[in-house]
Amino acid sequence: MSSKNTESSEITSKDQPAPQAVRTRGAGSARSIANLNKDTSNSKDDINPNLNFTNVTSPENIQEDKKQEDEKSSSLVTVLIAVGANVIIAIAKTVAAFMTGSASMIAESAHSWADAGNGTLLIVAEKKAVKPADNSHPLGYGKESYVWSMIAAFGVFMAGSIVSIYTGITEWNAPETETNYTIGFIILAVAFVLEGFSLVQAYLQSKKHGQAINVSALGYVVNTSNPTLRGVFFEDLAAVIGLVVAAAAMGMHAYTGEPFWDALGSIIVGILLGMVAIFLINRNRDFLVGYKVSEKTHCYILTELLNHPDIDSVSYLHLEWVGPKKIFMVAAVDIAGNQQEQQIAQKFEDIENQFRANPLFQEAILTLSVPDAEVLRLPDEQCA
Repeated sequence: MSSKNTESSEITSKDQPAPQAVRTRGAGSARSIANLNKDTSNSKDDINPNLNFTNVTSPENIQEDKKQEDEKSSSLVTVLIAVGANVIIAIAKTVAAFMTGSASMIAESAHSWADAGNGTLLIVAEKKAVKPADNSHPLGYGKESYVWSMIAAFGVFMAGSIVSIYTGITEWNAPETETNYTIGFIILAVAFVLEGFSLVQAYLQSKKHGQAINVSALGYVVNTSNPTLRGVFFEDLAAVIGLVVAAAAMGMHAYTGEPFWDALGSIIVGILLGMVAIFLINRNRDFLVGYKVSEKTHCYILTELLNHPDIDSVSYLHLEWVGPKKIFMVAAVDIAGNQQEQQIAQKFEDIENQFRANPLFQEAILTLSVPDAEVLRLPDEQCA
């Protein structure tokens, strides 16, 4: 094996962006710094840049382990709050819809029942995803969370969207009837308070975890590998916007006496639900088919590999999400010094176990680089 590369060994920063491109293999392959500067869509990850990937007993890793447990607990609490609020709201809206006959209120009741069903499926996702790896699923069951979250988005949200749009279309030319909207406005006001509380809960959780990696709450919730938090956040955001739309539509109907305003509100709520559903479906699909980590996270891990005393160079690095906060790593490396085959195998096992013991890694696999393989290098400047 060759001696330690001087250029790589002099770079000690753990805050590196993506390494310069020398090959493009796999979901986590390196890309050029020029491309990194242009690509900001995947630049926000839910990875703490201060982690020590090879010292599993470091304070940073112990803190990260506790942070992941806290996040799982807070995500479940957020979902339970959302489901409880949505069931109460859905019952109240359904009663109001029958009393008023309002198309917007019918759409909102369908919306709330859809939200309650969505939250129930997200609870199932949380429970299924934490099952440990076994012989039939060596990378664990983390992707179960994306499967159930996609079912929730596709089945429940789309059902709510179709019901709302259909109701609006059928009620567009409905004759005007004498209706007292007072009960409807009261229920919408109560629902706004409850949905707002649930949204604030999801926002505060997103903000807390986003601050740890210097991104906004919205940036965190869009790019996080946690589909439960993302589902609850956008479900509650759509609910709050939908309530405002429904109240405005009912108000215009009451003021003008024209029922098409109510129907229009129902259609708008349906379109809103459909947009949220499509967004969540696409995000879950991304993670199901093998979503790579961000360039910045790729660089952090490459830096740790290059700074490892037993590794001389890295020629290939594949990193992808296999569940919420769970990374699968495959790396081709050159071991420092002249080692016997048995010693190399032991070195690989030791290094792999160091990564596996870190809560962020579901699995880590090392292999020898092919002779004369181009190596991945860190940029001259430190990772931002």
